[in-house]
Amino acid sequence: MSELLALLGLALLLLLLGLVIWYLLPRRFRGSESVASAYDQWTQDQLLERLWGEHIHLGFYGSPPQRRDFRAAKQDFVDALASWGEIDRLPAGTRVLDVGCGIGGSSRRLASRFGFDVLGVSISPGQVDRARQLTPDGMSCQFQTMDALQLDLPDSCMDVVWTVECAPHIADKQRFANELLRVLKPGGQLVAADWNQRDDRNRPFNGIERWVLEQLRVQWAHPAFSSIDSFRSNLKASAIELDELSTGDWSRETLPSWWESIWEGVRRPNTILSLGPKAVLKGLREIPTLVLMDWAFRGGLMQFGLFKASRCHR
Repeated sequence: MSELLALLGLALLLLLLGLVIWYLLPRRFRGSESVASAYDQWTQDQLLERLWGEHIHLGFYGSPPQRRDFRAAKQDFVDALASWGEIDRLPAGTRVLDVGCGIGGSSRRLASRFGFDVLGVSISPGQVDRARQLTPDGMSCQFQTMDALQLDLPDSCMDVVWTVECAPHIADKQRFANELLRVLKPGGQLVAADWNQRDDRNRPFNGIERWVLEQLRVQWAHPAFSSIDSFRSNLKASAIELDELSTGDWSRETLPSWWESIWEGVRRPNTILSLGPKAVLKGLREIPTLVLMDWAFRGGLMQFGLFKASRCHR
């Protein structure tokens, strides 16, 4: 009994330390360098990779959501989004740009599952290096360090532009939309999925909601969230003419991801412990943000928006 109480006391102490770090040392957005630095650190300590595998985006659990293996749900997300975006029927060799590629999980899945020729780009040099290390020789997948607001690519060079959970890290949403569409070939397809805040024009945020949104921004280097409708407007306002533009909402289909991200640490405690005390504290400091994300998505304050657009052939 005394040993159990001691363990519970230690767990409570660690949790309190995590909360103190979370509150006193936020990861505020201070330009693109702060985003690159945050992801370099997440990649270097390997905490996310050890717990979540090669995909650091949300998982797909269906509607209604079904219990799934955490890592399998993340892989299923890529397949489901490719189907929703209607790129799963494109031929092998299709040239795809993955903007905000992380450590390359989606890029490798698009290459291996569909035979696409994928270029993954991230603002984090650490992520790009790790993506290259994880990619088998001979796979049609390459990675480069690039700023999503200034892609080092010519106009109209990609058949598909794919981006997942990247826009929240970008302050200038219009410039981001312009750049995504600039590199898309005539007739090419944009497929995007992101965390979006509720459109507050008809239902303003209350005090608690404003506080939660502020924490979701400052804890993970987010300058601002757009709503689904506002980013749709950004795409429509681009100088690139579109044949088709549609949106979707997978808030329900992805909702289990937040608590599953926490339970993965409970299921794999040795994974965290093997990385040392700093990893333990870092893991604990992420829990409040994950809980707030679940609360926000569950109550409709946040939404998981989907976007697909086809560039005019002319």
